[in-house]
Amino acid sequence: MKLRWLIAGLAAVAVAMVAGLALGPLRLPPVAVALELLHLHSGLTPREAAVVTELRLPRVVLALLVGATLALAGGCYQGVFRNPLADPYLLGVAAGAGLGATVAIAFTSKGGAAVPPAAFAGALVAVVLTYLLGAAGTRYRTPATLILAGVAVTSFLTAVQTYLQQRNAETIREVYSWLFGRLGTAGWHDVLLLLPYAAVSTAVIVAHGRSLDVLAVGDEEAASLGANPKRTRYILIVAASLATAAAVAVSGLIAFVGIIVPHTVRLLAGTSYRAILPLSALFGGAFLALADLAARLVLAPAEVPIGVVTALLGAPFFIVVMRTVRRGSV
Repeated sequence: MKLRWLIAGLAAVAVAMVAGLALGPLRLPPVAVALELLHLHSGLTPREAAVVTELRLPRVVLALLVGATLALAGGCYQGVFRNPLADPYLLGVAAGAGLGATVAIAFTSKGGAAVPPAAFAGALVAVVLTYLLGAAGTRYRTPATLILAGVAVTSFLTAVQTYLQQRNAETIREVYSWLFGRLGTAGWHDVLLLLPYAAVSTAVIVAHGRSLDVLAVGDEEAASLGANPKRTRYILIVAASLATAAAVAVSGLIAFVGIIVPHTVRLLAGTSYRAILPLSALFGGAFLALADLAARLVLAPAEVPIGVVTALLGAPFFIVVMRTVRRGSV
């Protein structure tokens, strides 16, 4: 990994974090915010310090964590399926989580508290169904059969979700609020819920960066080099799916992060997954934290759904990067 890209990724995270803490309805000096984070004398009043540490900090940390997790999972899927346009929702995670959230909202009395565990369970069920369906009628699961199984499972679960929404029309507004992604109610409990899954999955995925580089040459060639492609692919799919399910459970469905960030990193920093994976986590966290900041500021004091912001920012950004690379300026 080139040192300049690592430094750029860390700088992006730092800038996104300070900007997210400093900007909002109450605007604070970025330098003072940075000093407050370092527990140095910042000059902020007790009220301003409370806004930074108790209201904004958990939300920014969650945005960094969700963005990093989705981007890392997207990079992993792109390597596993040897497709630079694969994303974390490829195996039905989004559809399963959406169905789980819809069931929780429509049929439980616990309100929003039941949504994260229901979404997490739905996402995991979807991945299991995809994996089982991908092996039906054949001895081996291949990337192609898993992708086709994911399409089938996504279509089926989405249809069930649509039916439930029609039967429970009073829940449509709340369901769509979750589906478009949200970090507005973020607290430290959400961070603590996601953190262990993100940490374990990140460790497993990053540790297999070299294995993904080997898989890129094809299964037969990888096996001849001493690798076990099927076992490696299984481990990475489980790790990436678990990370995605946990991220979706606390943030809803946030589009583009898992496909745009790792693909852009590949265009800018090279094709080795030993670089793509950690850099995707850094830039993915920064990207989502800045997108959340935009969601808070564009229509303040109202908020734009963060999934809408990532789609609006992601598509043009992706086009600009591709045009820049084609011109050979990076």
